Amino acid sequence: MYVLITYDVATGDADGARRLRRVSKLCTQYGQRVQRSVFECLVDPAQFELLKRELGEIIDERKDSLLFYNLGKNWKPRVERLGLNRVYDPEGILLI
Repeated sequence: MYVLITYDVATGDADGARRLRRVSKLCTQYGQRVQRSVFECLVDPAQFELLKRELGEIIDERKDSLLFYNLGKNWKPRVERLGLNRVYDPEGILLI
């Protein structure tokens, strides 16, 4: 499944800055950053549940927010890009 994750972490104090780094680092383990607080992730249902649980343990629900957009398996026709086109295909070949 293809999931878009967005987050807004309150960074007014040291704890917030730490939460922001932890959220970003965890999302990087599951997908690709496409904007500052936006990640595209190709995960199976079990990975998605684990990711949501781990992110929920990091954030402060009184100050921060997470949004998950599940675009499913047939996601390609649902994604349109305008402007700078840094194409990321999670199903494509990874060159290191």
